[in-house]
Amino acid sequence: MDLTVATVAGAQGLKGHVKLNVRTDDPELRFQPGVILDTDSDEHPELTIAEVRHSGDAWQLRFEEVSDRTGAEALRGTELAIETEEWETEEDEWYIHELEGLPVRDTKGRELGTVADIETGAAQDLLVVRTPGRGLVRVPFVTALVPEVGEDGVVVNPPGGLFEGEMDE
Repeated sequence: MDLTVATVAGAQGLKGHVKLNVRTDDPELRFQPGVILDTDSDEHPELTIAEVRHSGDAWQLRFEEVSDRTGAEALRGTELAIETEEWETEEDEWYIHELEGLPVRDTKGRELGTVADIETGAAQDLLVVRTPGRGLVRVPFVTALVPEVGEDGVVVNPPGGLFEGEMDE
């Protein structure tokens, strides 16, 4: 399965570099010279990273297949992805697509809903749970509140009232 790691934000400079909107938690691992990224572009279904530049959270790539600003600008909006089976993950690491749709239960086994999404936050990520009433509840994705994540579901230990009437659409 493909995992989107970035979207091309636009061209940077004259030699084919592109600016990225990064969507991965480990850009140092994902963005290395020689790595081949899958795209949603008909013209360039795959792009090979030739050069990587970054400062803080800003990332720029140059691809072997693109040599000038015009080519780089044509990539604006292109999604860059990797095949997840090609990358090893730690035992407690999960991709969003692996969590989506999993049942969510509280620590007493009561069904609370299903995982709808993960929202990236400044302090911590949020587990977004779609409840049976179709509302959304956001739970900080920290061990104290989400003690178990497995292939068979997610266990949460929500503070009182979080799932009782405080759901937003």
